[in-house]
Amino acid sequence: MTMSSKSKSLLYPVRSISLPTRLHPNDLNIGAELNKLKTSELSSHSVETIQAGVLGLVELYNSFQELIQCPNTQKTLVQHQNGAIVEEALEGSLELLESCANIRNLFCTIKEQVQLLQSALRRKGRESSIEKDIGNYLVFRKKMKKEIVKNLKKLKHMENRVGSSLFLDIEQHLREVTGMTISVFKALLVILSCQDTKTKPRGWSMISKLLITKSASCQSSQLFSDMGSVDIALGDLREDIKSNDAKIDVNIARRRLQTLHGSIEGFEAGLESLYKQLIQSRVSFLNVLAH
Repeated sequence: MTMSSKSKSLLYPVRSISLPTRLHPNDLNIGAELNKLKTSELSSHSVETIQAGVLGLVELYNSFQELIQCPNTQKTLVQHQNGAIVEEALEGSLELLESCANIRNLFCTIKEQVQLLQSALRRKGRESSIEKDIGNYLVFRKKMKKEIVKNLKKLKHMENRVGSSLFLDIEQHLREVTGMTISVFKALLVILSCQDTKTKPRGWSMISKLLITKSASCQSSQLFSDMGSVDIALGDLREDIKSNDAKIDVNIARRRLQTLHGSIEGFEAGLESLYKQLIQSRVSFLNVLAH
């Protein structure tokens, strides 16, 4: 959605003016949740840490929504610049909702592909016909990387618009919450894109460029991904089948697919909760305008 040229985006720096600060005691909750996420900063780059980051965002948006629903906050938002902050926050929320939905769909799709491959391995075992199923999965992964790049470009564009100047506590919170959301979304896309750190997958160069950020949370060189371990196991299995290796063992691929399946389910649950919180946050802003 194109933002009105007549209004400055909430994500851009603006001139400071004197307005009430410390709108609500819930400011402290938001600050605590932000600090918790910043402290971890997805530093271990593990599946567990990033899953925790998604759940941390859920708690962050819950506190943020409580702040928006505070009467004093709503009064300030409506009075300041004739509610321009609310209007622009609504436009920005659409981008976050779209990104969350896209990432959630990617996880859902990869889960379906994993389940199909698990079924094929159970059904066909050592048969050479599973080579086609493996090939289909790896082709899907290449196509998925194109979608990942497209989503990373959108997030990068949003990230470049996030400013540092502020004059209202609520605006400061909105900027920081938006920035943290983008950071976690990028980490989620990395989880879906990168392979084992010993490999240099095709298409990773573009992805790594899109991950350049002031934060160290998305440095690909330190990220371990269940996706990568599955890709490698399946690649090795396909080579063994092609060479008619009598020692073909599908158990490694099965175990790694099962681990990946479990990780995806964890992400799906967190993303579903986050999506609901993003919708509720948008509804809260709509209610501000309605009153």
